[in-house]
Amino acid sequence: MFALSKIFWLIVNPINIFLALFFLGTALLFTRFQRAGRRVLTFATAVLIVVGIFPLGDWLTEHLENQFPANPQLPDKVAGIIVLGGIVNQHLTASREQPSFTTGGERLTEFLYLARRYPDAKLVFTGGSGSLFQQKLKEAEAAKIFFDRMGLPENRVLYESRSRNTVENAAFSREIVQDYENGQWVLVTSAIHMPRAVGVFRKSGWNIVPFPVDYYTDGYNTFELGFQPIGGLASLDRGVREVIGLIAYRILGRTENLFPSHRPIRNPPN
Repeated sequence: MFALSKIFWLIVNPINIFLALFFLGTALLFTRFQRAGRRVLTFATAVLIVVGIFPLGDWLTEHLENQFPANPQLPDKVAGIIVLGGIVNQHLTASREQPSFTTGGERLTEFLYLARRYPDAKLVFTGGSGSLFQQKLKEAEAAKIFFDRMGLPENRVLYESRSRNTVENAAFSREIVQDYENGQWVLVTSAIHMPRAVGVFRKSGWNIVPFPVDYYTDGYNTFELGFQPIGGLASLDRGVREVIGLIAYRILGRTENLFPSHRPIRNPPN
C-alpha cells in the first residue's frame, strides 16, 4: 500500500500533470496531430495562468490549516508529547554529520518548548524514511543528533524509526508506548497535515491534543492577486496532496471523519 500511494501521487500531483500536458502538447506538434497539440498546450498555458494569478493553493492550504487553532490552550498535565517526522533530510545529515532540515523545522523547536513545559511528560519522535527506495537512513537518527545538540536528555526521548507514513507513525508509536491510552498526548506536526494526523491517531486509539505548527498562511484570508505560476503550482500541489490523503484515508477506514474536528481540551479530573 505504501508503494502504491507513492506511485499514485506521482501520477496525480498537479505539477506532474502540468508537465505531462506540456510535454504531450509539444510532442504532438511534431506529428500529424498538430491541432490537438496546440489545444493541449493552450489548455496547459491557461491552467498555469489561472494558478499563477489566483491563489487557489493558498486558499486550500489555509482551509486545512484553520481546522485546528494555533497555540491552543493546553491541559495542566499531559501523558506525553509526540512529534511527527517528515522534515529532516537524513541523507544530508549523515553525509555532513550535522542536522539538516527540509521545511517544517518548527516541529522540532516547538517540541523542545513543550518538552520543557512538561518536564514529566513522555517524549516520542516518530519517523523512519518516506522514500520509496531508500529505507536505510532513518529520520529518527537525524532527530536524535539535533535533540542531543539542543541539550535534551537522551533518556527522555523514545525514537520510533520504522514508520513510512502517518498511519505507521500512529501504529508503531503505539508499540513503543505501552500505556498510550492513559492520559492526553500533545501531537505536533505541520498545520496543513494536522487534520489527517489527528484523524489517524484518534482512529488508532490515542487521546490527542493537536498542536499545529509550520504555517504557510496567516489564517485571515489575506490573499492577493499576482502572477506567480511556479509558486501557485507548488501551493496547489501542497494542498491537493493533503486533500487526496484525507479522502484516501477516509475511504480506507484509516480515519473516522473526512475532516476531523477540533474538540475542546479539558483538564483530567483530579
